[in-house]
Amino acid sequence: MIRVVKIGGRAQSDPVLPRVLSSLAAEAGIRLCIVHGGGDEVTAMQRRLGGEPRFVDGRRFTAAEDIDVVRMVLSGTINKRLVRQLLAAGVRAVGISGEDGGLLPASRFENGAMGAVGVPARAERALLDALLDRGFVPVVSPVGRDVTTGAGLNINGDDAAAAIAESLGADELFLVADVPGVIGPHGESLPFVDLDDVGALVEAGVAHSGMAAKLQAGRRALLGGVRTVRIGDTAALRDRSLGTQLTHSPSAV
Repeated sequence: MIRVVKIGGRAQSDPVLPRVLSSLAAEAGIRLCIVHGGGDEVTAMQRRLGGEPRFVDGRRFTAAEDIDVVRMVLSGTINKRLVRQLLAAGVRAVGISGEDGGLLPASRFENGAMGAVGVPARAERALLDALLDRGFVPVVSPVGRDVTTGAGLNINGDDAAAAIAESLGADELFLVADVPGVIGPHGESLPFVDLDDVGALVEAGVAHSGMAAKLQAGRRALLGGVRTVRIGDTAALRDRSLGTQLTHSPSAV
């Protein structure tokens, strides 16, 4: 069974997360791949260096001069910190980025409207297979490679995780958030969201910013053949009855 887990930047501060991931990796027959984000730390570094981040629909505009900052924070600081924490918890973690082995080839989002922001058309799974087959847990930073120029591209972590899950034919994609699941219009955590309802939730503003990106990425993964897509916090990662599960509607199948 292949599980892909994407960890948002805020969720990484949960002190129980390494232990939970360790228990997942130790389950018999589980092949685990982890993808991480880290937008808040990228923002903090941009400001420290005199810049000011800009976002459109939950996605970070990335100027050409910003990609080195994104790479430094995501592929450097955050990736290696997660690997260190997982190794301490007994996980055979290996840190890589989407640039390594051509893992995440991507095209520019809306023909460059967001600068050096990429959308992965697919993931090249050879490097992941090599690690998974030897019992390692890949920890992937979502920095990809422009298929046209070879330049680095900043990829939304949820998009990267969806592309990887689709390429691996994953049994589950779990998008870890800092909330219990998708929050409905009355403040309730929704146990299920139908694919046909994703657009309406986003357009109505019920799901916005990072949650909108998660729903859109989850929709892509489910339509791409991933068996199960769930969104939730660390508790839902441990308990499969919690969180929000995306479901196929008849029109989406």
